[in-house]
Amino acid sequence: MEQQRKRCFSAIQPTGQINIGGYLGAVKNWIKLQEEFDCIYAVADLHSITVRQDPALLRRNSLEMIAVLLACGIDADKHLLFLQSHVPAHTQLAWVLDCYTMYGELGRMTQFKDKSAKNADNINAGLFTYPALMAADILLYQTDVVPVGEDQRQHLELTRIIAKRFNSVYGDVFTVPEGKIPEVGAKVRSLADPTKKMSKSDENENACVNLLDPRDVIIRKFKRAVTDSEACVRYAEGKDGINNLMSIYSAFTDKSYEQIEREFEGRGYGEFKLAVAETVADGLKPIQERFCAYMSDKAQLQQICRDSAARADALAQKTLRKVYKKVGFAV
Repeated sequence: MEQQRKRCFSAIQPTGQINIGGYLGAVKNWIKLQEEFDCIYAVADLHSITVRQDPALLRRNSLEMIAVLLACGIDADKHLLFLQSHVPAHTQLAWVLDCYTMYGELGRMTQFKDKSAKNADNINAGLFTYPALMAADILLYQTDVVPVGEDQRQHLELTRIIAKRFNSVYGDVFTVPEGKIPEVGAKVRSLADPTKKMSKSDENENACVNLLDPRDVIIRKFKRAVTDSEACVRYAEGKDGINNLMSIYSAFTDKSYEQIEREFEGRGYGEFKLAVAETVADGLKPIQERFCAYMSDKAQLQQICRDSAARADALAQKTLRKVYKKVGFAV
């Protein structure tokens, strides 16, 4: 008898395009996790409205995010890929968990402090309580593992605390999830300032390469990438720009730094930057072609969303019914 696979959950907000940093650091890991786990992936449109969004743009970005993830290799036939807002149980469980989450715990969340500083004119209740919604996202599906980066460790630990607190009152209702540190991928830095992480919110358009950037745009951005005055392609301390380009080139070619150094020995930075640019553009071309195919058939794309959401809802309802019964709601 085949052993049932453990369940994995992760989500991504639809606030702009995925850049190559997010692709190499997170999405490629999502693809690999499908081989080992039953994966549940959500586009977290509910989370995105803690910051004001243009409604038409949010709708478009949400659907495009589904298409991008499918194009990258998420298998929606074997796993789940859906829009968070299409499964009402996320918000229904979030309210219950709000009542089992302490004010002081939410106040200590680093991301709340950071986002409050950036959005001082819109420090809303959702921004404060959204870790409880994140906990609901995870606990709804009796999730075993959550791929978690450094910026989300605190939220996962709060999820574990909430689950244990609820279980201590009502018995074993929730699976207490474990964090899974992603395999170390390329740590992609800004092309304009390689001391910083590549970010889709960077005001310098040349700092970030997006998955859907046209070939000529990708090449232009890499040609303008910050390097140094040494003109020697080698990985070393103090060579942040070249180190970043070598990391990206390595991720797209599977070549080691030593192999890259030998390949470009005696060749200038201009030649190296062009090689990185063309390699990235070639690597992204199949993803872009699949993305265009999905976006050219909106009806099929929407059907994929609906089918996945229906399957997700069936799983979520099992947990929600159990929770409602435990807390005393008439069901």
